[in-house]
Amino acid sequence: MKIEQLYTGCIAQAAYYLESNGEAAIFDPLREVGPYLDKAQKDHAQIKYIFETHFHADFVSGHLDLAQKSGGKIVYGPTAQPEFDAIIATDNQEFKVGFYTIKAIHTPGHTLESTCYLLIDENGNHHGIITGDTLFIGDVGRPDLAQALTEELTQEVLASNLYDSLRNKIMPLSDDLIVYPSHGAGSACGKNMSKETTDTLGNQKKTNYALRADMSKEEFIDELLNGLGSPPAYFPQNVLLNIKGYASLDSVLKKSNIGLAATEFEALANQKDVIVLDVRHENDFIKSHIPNSLFIGIQGNFAPWVGALIGDVAQKLLVVVPEGREEETITRLSRVGFDHVLGYLKGGIAAWTSAGFETDEITSLSPETFAAQFTSSSIVIDARKPGEFEAEHVKNALNLPLDAIYENFQSVPRDETFFLHCAGGYRSVIMASILKSRGINNLINIEKGFNGIKETAVPCTQFECPSSKK
Repeated sequence: MKIEQLYTGCIAQAAYYLESNGEAAIFDPLREVGPYLDKAQKDHAQIKYIFETHFHADFVSGHLDLAQKSGGKIVYGPTAQPEFDAIIATDNQEFKVGFYTIKAIHTPGHTLESTCYLLIDENGNHHGIITGDTLFIGDVGRPDLAQALTEELTQEVLASNLYDSLRNKIMPLSDDLIVYPSHGAGSACGKNMSKETTDTLGNQKKTNYALRADMSKEEFIDELLNGLGSPPAYFPQNVLLNIKGYASLDSVLKKSNIGLAATEFEALANQKDVIVLDVRHENDFIKSHIPNSLFIGIQGNFAPWVGALIGDVAQKLLVVVPEGREEETITRLSRVGFDHVLGYLKGGIAAWTSAGFETDEITSLSPETFAAQFTSSSIVIDARKPGEFEAEHVKNALNLPLDAIYENFQSVPRDETFFLHCAGGYRSVIMASILKSRGINNLINIEKGFNGIKETAVPCTQFECPSSKK
């Protein structure tokens, strides 16, 4: 028997591949299903089941494509009502995969249908548990995502359900059980996830705030709901895609992976319902880009930022991509439900300028140059998250987190030049592209972000900048 975690860092998501005696099961697959099919073929195994822990909000699962290509049966937990053929397991129902037994344990809380899968070997020993978004390493799943589908199901009700599920279904299990969650640090499905992606249940009982033995239900609900930001706008749309179904990834690639000449691209870009999305490196975007285009670089947390900032998965997109990464870009957009790419700019920015079209740029300074220009009256906008800002920031800086920029436009200076930075230079360029597309051009980006600033003499709070000690 083998159990393998397949972790995708850009969306902080873990799928699992289990194989035993020529049969295989996949848990929470991504939309591109080739890797699972390849693994099964290499092991001379038949994919028998495709287990889903719940209807995911942060990505579109690959259950439908995988079932069609492998013949495996899709399995959901109790109360799930998908609009396609699936096995709806009862609580404690068991499934055989080779010599292994997989036991469905209904654990409502993150969502009503949330289900964990206990892995039992041929000797009856409990090896591990695939917990989905019920239990993470260091955290548990947020209980506010189902509200987008029904107002009657409040976050307080689901948090109460989650408390009962954890205490009655999960915590009584053996301490040496290996916990296999669906997400790690960086996912918006929780607020305090560890960078580790597996652990023993016993250690989680000692270290996970939500599993404290002396915690009352009221304390659990208060702690779980405290500090939860609003879920990204694309989350409920992904849930509906996972419930109702979606186009196959093969068909999405066929219609979207199309190279467009600069003139064709420009004609489509001028349509009001189209966004030009530039996914190159931020340094390339700073130097030259199509006016009013949105930058979200593919080398960062690409798909989650697309979902959070564009929001509507039906949005038509044109993409500017590094050469050779066209299919990757379209695939990664499809992971979060953005299936309406009209094509990519063939030949990139070089082809755009050769065709005589205008380009724009972002004024950008090194941290050292910023330090030389900085005065007590300088306006500095910090695009990082509130927690990052509170830990340390430039003195008198204004915190306008990137993920809340649309609500904070009124706070952006219009008449004075301001400096803009994040932690390392990625998020600030995203924000700069958004601001410039709205006609706000009085900004100067700081390269390397706060990581670079804190190595200069610019006065910072909460700590003493290294060079200020000189």
